[in-house]
Amino acid sequence: MGIKVAKFGGSSVADVIQLQKMKEIIYSDPERRYVVVSAPGKRFEGDQKITDLLYLCKTHMENNLPYDQVFQVVVDRYVAVQFNLGVQVDLKKEFEDIKEHLKNDASEDYIASRGEYLNAILIAAFLGFDFVDTEKLIKFDKNGKLLLEETDKAIKDELDKHEKAVLPGFYGSMPDGNIKTFSRGGSDITGSLVARAVGADVYENWTDVSGFLMADPRIVKKPKQIESISYKELRELSYMGASVLHEDAIYPARSANIPINIRNTNRPEDKGTMITATEQPGGKQVIAGIAGSKDFTVIALYKNMMSSERGFVRRILGILDDYNINFEHLPSGIDTVSVVMDNKSIGGRLDDVVEEFKSRLKPDSLDVYENMALIATVGYNMSNKVGTSAKLFTALGNAGVNIRMIDQGSSEMNIIVGVENKDFETAIRAIYDAFVVED
Repeated sequence: MGIKVAKFGGSSVADVIQLQKMKEIIYSDPERRYVVVSAPGKRFEGDQKITDLLYLCKTHMENNLPYDQVFQVVVDRYVAVQFNLGVQVDLKKEFEDIKEHLKNDASEDYIASRGEYLNAILIAAFLGFDFVDTEKLIKFDKNGKLLLEETDKAIKDELDKHEKAVLPGFYGSMPDGNIKTFSRGGSDITGSLVARAVGADVYENWTDVSGFLMADPRIVKKPKQIESISYKELRELSYMGASVLHEDAIYPARSANIPINIRNTNRPEDKGTMITATEQPGGKQVIAGIAGSKDFTVIALYKNMMSSERGFVRRILGILDDYNINFEHLPSGIDTVSVVMDNKSIGGRLDDVVEEFKSRLKPDSLDVYENMALIATVGYNMSNKVGTSAKLFTALGNAGVNIRMIDQGSSEMNIIVGVENKDFETAIRAIYDAFVVED
């Protein structure tokens, strides 16, 4: 029998109704042996996440404000869930322990982690699984960096003792024993770490959507779902602004070649999106997805005989380094180079950067294009399909979109175009219609 690690996000464990769905999902497949859970999320519009309430307790404490009322909201919510599930666990003792830590100036990380901790205790009892705390299993060094190999061994050694277990996501501990939380996507990272440690056949990430979509549904009406995508393709889409799993949550599973399956707790019959270790050649779909972001600035430099001038690009990067500005792309020709920067990174220093470029690089011409948007069309099969670039540019031309910049990676897995902000949505719809609707 294989092993599946199932992680359930905040919306999937928000209330008793969602927990009943989760139980049916887990019981429907005996290979789902290890379950990682988040703290309860919002139950309805205007509701608050448990983790946010716990952070609020800490804020009140730091400002010498009473926090008992806020903490009681947390207590009442867990007590109600316990009563409705009919499970027998001693939560009173846990609440008293947390309050004692609050009185003794507990760290923000400790307080925030209690949402996952309490939820895992409840869910373990509800499922009839063992409860395994991740506090001593997920290890960070003194600087707060994850110790992957030590963590991998600790989780494996512990879970070898448990046939089935529920683990809280989001946190581990520092060398001094203090609780340390992940900065973002914590429960997703925990699930990925557990999958790696136990050598899972698949890591299931259960949420409130049936996988990833090929384009932003706010721009494209009812975009098609991505059935399968490689880690590399996903990273390209994520980099360009697509809302996907954070890279830190993907890496542990990716490094062990474990596929990740994004599933919908509310629609468990949907297959979701499968993230695979390697690209899947062939297939009818040329592209995997389209993503992009607005508000970039492009500085286009031209200098005769640039290609024979040693250190030219190095000096460009040196100027950006002096101003602590990251560049997004650096497409170049024999005598031209364009520097693409996020406006947030520039931070109002564009005129200073331009003057530095002119003074230290002495280009023959320098043009600045502000209010630019970047759009990435991503897909492994693009490199095997004749006429892909022509199809993309024709679609944009027919839509009246002027292309200011073109950049294609050496892997030929993506084509990035720069357009004006005002053409952003039009361009994405045109590309989608050309590659998805027409195909």
